[in-house]
Amino acid sequence: MRANYRMQRLHVENDIRPGKGFETTSDQFNYLANVLRLSEDTEILVFNGRDGEWKAKLTFPTRKKIVLLPVEQTRPQPADCDLSFLFAPLKVGRMDYLIQKAVEMGAGVLQPVMTQHVQGKITSIERLQANAVEAAEQCGILAIPQVLGPQRLKDLLERWPAERRIIYCDEDSATQNPLPRLSSIEEKHLAVLVGPEGGFSDEERGLLRSLSFVTAIPLGPRILRADTAAVAALAVVQAAIGDWQ
Repeated sequence: MRANYRMQRLHVENDIRPGKGFETTSDQFNYLANVLRLSEDTEILVFNGRDGEWKAKLTFPTRKKIVLLPVEQTRPQPADCDLSFLFAPLKVGRMDYLIQKAVEMGAGVLQPVMTQHVQGKITSIERLQANAVEAAEQCGILAIPQVLGPQRLKDLLERWPAERRIIYCDEDSATQNPLPRLSSIEEKHLAVLVGPEGGFSDEERGLLRSLSFVTAIPLGPRILRADTAAVAALAVVQAAIGDWQ
């Protein structure tokens, strides 16, 4: 069942049960009452990443309080997205975009990776998680991706489960077409790795190429910015061997 984009959607932390109301947070109250100016008995869609999507009615017990009353489930909870997205942090504005697009493209795990040429840094996991939630609210996604703490690339690869294949974007590839290499992948559990603006170092590229669970793919004849490369890589993987099939 497709998402209803005509109704306002809100992510909540509460368990969602029919007829069991729960109070919004202060930020949610401000958004619903003061920004959107919604009134008593207005219906919105709520989800928590566990109980599916529900139609809920707004009630105002007091002028400073909203209680959401779940009425009926509109969509059941789907299986979590299995694709992991590994990325070198970018500067703040572009990293917000990167997170939002990764969520839209079906990433279930967001893993910052610190590389030798990385230009950004992770100052707040909470900010990344908030961006992921906002993207899910806007795009009809019911499962909220897990945001993990940053790891050095070498440390991550040393502990990586070999049954989950890493597909990384290699700007030095001899070919321009990623489809032949993707079509040869048999694993169902996948991760996409996108490096920093400066690319992977020679040492990092050598390490990646030495691992049996890593596949390098090109992204066409043009040089792409890291945030553009992320969207392109996720799209081609999902279309070729992912959940677009």
